[in-house]
Amino acid sequence: MTTLSRRTFGTLALTATAATTALTACGASGGAADGSTELTLWMPTQEDTQGEPISALIDAFEEANEGITVTLEQRSVDDHKTAMRQAAGTDLVPDIYWYWEGSGLGGELIDVGMSKDLSEVYAEKSWEERFTPASLAGITQYGGFHGVPWTLQGEGLYYNKTLFEQAGVTAEPTTYEELLAAADKLLAAGITPIEFGGTVNWHVMRLLDSLIETTCGAELADSLNTGDGDWSAEPAVTEAFTELKTWGDTYFNDGYMGISNDDSSQLFFSGQAAMALEGTWFNSSVVANGMDPETLGVFPFPTGTGRLYGFGEAFYISETTEKLDAAVAFLDFLTSAEGQEIAGTAWGAISVNKDVAVDESNPLNTRWAEIFAASEAGMYTNNDQNFSTAETTEFWRIQNSVLTGEIAPADAGAQFQTFREQNG
Repeated sequence: MTTLSRRTFGTLALTATAATTALTACGASGGAADGSTELTLWMPTQEDTQGEPISALIDAFEEANEGITVTLEQRSVDDHKTAMRQAAGTDLVPDIYWYWEGSGLGGELIDVGMSKDLSEVYAEKSWEERFTPASLAGITQYGGFHGVPWTLQGEGLYYNKTLFEQAGVTAEPTTYEELLAAADKLLAAGITPIEFGGTVNWHVMRLLDSLIETTCGAELADSLNTGDGDWSAEPAVTEAFTELKTWGDTYFNDGYMGISNDDSSQLFFSGQAAMALEGTWFNSSVVANGMDPETLGVFPFPTGTGRLYGFGEAFYISETTEKLDAAVAFLDFLTSAEGQEIAGTAWGAISVNKDVAVDESNPLNTRWAEIFAASEAGMYTNNDQNFSTAETTEFWRIQNSVLTGEIAPADAGAQFQTFREQNG
């Protein structure tokens, strides 16, 4: 565990003073004898493009709210998940925590009483009027209002226009068959079609999720992922795992199972891989790693269902916090127009605050706005946010075993179904 040392993020932080919401008249509960209040905030480790703005947000809030400090604790993604699960039901919970939405992650913690229902706060602060309807859907899916939206992430295939041109790929694929044809052209030109890092499991899972949506269709995919569908009975499941094996054997970067997503991203940043299956947060990452966004494009994975792959992320207030007023004031500032100006596009291309315009300085932001606008069929979500922790772990084991040849694609669905039945 590390604690982030905060730095001032230019002059933007100074503009936040007037915008920060004052605490209610009763004051922040849970204060120390000297009147000070310390809020604890847990997040996954933020890379530089996110670390600087979160530091600036904290600095600006503290400057405008004398007596309140925010201590940010960071861990790796997997360690953050573990810490949250271990803290549940103890006095170690933070006042505020960042977490994913979805029944298998955010919902898991809500089920065990970690998150405070903020329905009264939403009414008092008129927060329903602040956020986009799409971002609010993730907050209200559990009943009541749990957390405040932080991002609505779309995920798609980023591509290097120069490498596509070198391989003779003249248009963005709009069907799965066109995507395979583009990958074949890249391979024939001596270019790695797509990069993945296998050590973190969820990176390759993005492709498997998209393949399940492609081969099964939306209705069956939802039945399998979020309902009581039978993974052992559907030929489309075998088809999805077969396609995954083909991608791993043919189109992935060499040695992908032994590197992380951060390592594999360097192949994209350096022009050694043509595509990356990433999300809206990647817009700022490519710039931070020296790429010109004008040389890149992005398109949704062509599943044929019309649905966009993606998920939401939120800040939640712990049920047991004694500093509710201070926590509400902090989240009110983070999601205000002024707070979102400091956050910029570090976490996503489109703000959850409906009054914040798209930052058109990066053409990838504009492209994502177009993609969201065209996705009228809705979204399908990463399966590590649909499944329970145990199911996710088994799903990853089977996924990796198919890729390494230890499990035949035809047996993958049956093995997962057996696990679900035995552990349901």
